[in-house]
Amino acid sequence: MIEKEIPLTRVNSDYITSKGVELFVYRLDLNHSHISGNKLYKLKYNLAEAKKQNKTTILTFGGAFSNHIAACAAAGKEYGFDTIGIIRGEKVAESNPTLKFAKECGMQLHFVSRELYQNKEELDKYVEEHFSSLNYYSIPEGGSNELGIIGCKEITKNIPIDFDYVCCACGTGSTITGIALSLKEHQHAIGFQVLKGENYIKREVEKWLSHFKSSEKKWEINEDFHFGGYAKLKPELLNFMLQFEKENSIQLDYIYTGKIMFGIIELIKTGKFKKGDKIIAIHTGGLQGNKGFEN
Repeated sequence: MIEKEIPLTRVNSDYITSKGVELFVYRLDLNHSHISGNKLYKLKYNLAEAKKQNKTTILTFGGAFSNHIAACAAAGKEYGFDTIGIIRGEKVAESNPTLKFAKECGMQLHFVSRELYQNKEELDKYVEEHFSSLNYYSIPEGGSNELGIIGCKEITKNIPIDFDYVCCACGTGSTITGIALSLKEHQHAIGFQVLKGENYIKREVEKWLSHFKSSEKKWEINEDFHFGGYAKLKPELLNFMLQFEKENSIQLDYIYTGKIMFGIIELIKTGKFKKGDKIIAIHTGGLQGNKGFEN
């Protein structure tokens, strides 16, 4: 998969300067037109493995506004795989921009109830019953598997400056796990949970670090800026996003990157970081989600 040189953009504002810290946005949203952000890294080794196994179909899972679903559909089209998306929720959502794009890329959409989707054992049975005749390679929701995390370890390797903190939004915990595994001794990672669920991402990261036999402790999960839950938008978040884009010419999405930037700046204001700290905010893409605003 082609990886472009990623721009690093400084965020300029008086209140950031007054705290004596530096904030930069690492523009992973620019690394690919459709498989952008962290999705490129999560899919990199999964697609290579699917090709190695001579699979013809990628089967994966996600919600109606899933960046991962959109990215998998685009990747299938670009790299010659058929794609199947198991979608959580009602078929009425089929017309939203994310799923419309996925269908245009050739993805077959199969809608299942939220109850079935949450029951992994029953969902596995459903997949086996309906798709066992196909030569498919399965990728879990959000690309959250071992190969996805190995890919995410590469996110920080080309950041062109030394830094003290690196921050990213968290939906499954795989991106922050990969980043945590890549840190140097003096560096620290902060993941911003974008959905409700006390300690949910923390437990996922701990599980994955144990899988990789890592005792890495230079990370933390912040749960204070999910704005009511996954894909929820409140007026203060929207106003912040519009002002941020106006001042920095960087578009954010309301599901992931808007929440992380809001959270980072609030932490700067409240003294989380010390004078001289360099902070990297990972822009994980997902701008296609802006077409489907939910309140």
